[in-house]
Amino acid sequence: MKLNSAKAILAGGLAMGLASGCAASSHENASGYDAVSQDIVSVDQLYPPSIVELSFDSHGSRLNGHIYLANGPGPHPTAILLHGYPGTERNLDIAQALRRAGINVLFFHYRGTWGSEGEFSVIQVVEDVATALDVLRTRTQEYRVDPERLALIGHSMGGFAALQGAAQDNAVRCVVGIAAADFGSDEGVFNAESEAGRALDTYSDNLQMLQGWSSDKFRAEISKNRESFSLPGLAPRLAGKSVLLIAGKNDQAVPPPLFHDRLVAAYSEQKHIDMTEITIPGDHAFSWSRVLLTQTVVDWTKQCVD
Repeated sequence: MKLNSAKAILAGGLAMGLASGCAASSHENASGYDAVSQDIVSVDQLYPPSIVELSFDSHGSRLNGHIYLANGPGPHPTAILLHGYPGTERNLDIAQALRRAGINVLFFHYRGTWGSEGEFSVIQVVEDVATALDVLRTRTQEYRVDPERLALIGHSMGGFAALQGAAQDNAVRCVVGIAAADFGSDEGVFNAESEAGRALDTYSDNLQMLQGWSSDKFRAEISKNRESFSLPGLAPRLAGKSVLLIAGKNDQAVPPPLFHDRLVAAYSEQKHIDMTEITIPGDHAFSWSRVLLTQTVVDWTKQCVD
């Protein structure tokens, strides 16, 4: 899907969604079913939709999570949904809609977050994404997973992790960055000398759900790894992949001009990235545009993994 045509498709679908509450994707129009707004009509009694709690080892630490299993025997395309910093907004409304669209969704907590073992660090977040992909590839029968159709979807820090994870895994072809935070940037909240940066430091020192973490550790890690953390710098390694970038027009935490627009510019220059980008109303958590956000992610992901 090329940039201009992809934007046209999304723009048309989103306009319909604003007019009617939400629009069905072209895949669903044939049956009249919309995974964002409607419950599943026919449940497979042998392989019904379900939720399975799970844990898995990553570099010696046990991570907590769960997987939403889609209706039917599959194998199903499967997305890993990655939360932000620290993970208060988990976007599980998107996970539920993806499942109704026939896509499994794995959600987990990185090392040192929300009860998962170990201590938190940004590098380990990216490592844990690779581990989660390996889990899906080794438990295909248990979770009805098609290992050839895996997607990474992340919000904020999760968007950073999704893009980093896709750049490191040649087999992942579909990746979504929702208000992706570029930890390699020295702009906005990542500029320690700015008012926003000082506010982030204060915030980081009060995140009791992140084990062993502090603003000093945060600043030291991003300073040491600025080049490898750079999301624009990933462009050559994302060649051959489909990328959806979504920005919130009113996002003050990750302002689009400082983050989204720079990613779009860098990825547009890499002609082998099949990129779609869009800015929709919303703050960093898309608090007043959840249906629109969900419709965008579901429609694009469904088309990408089919």
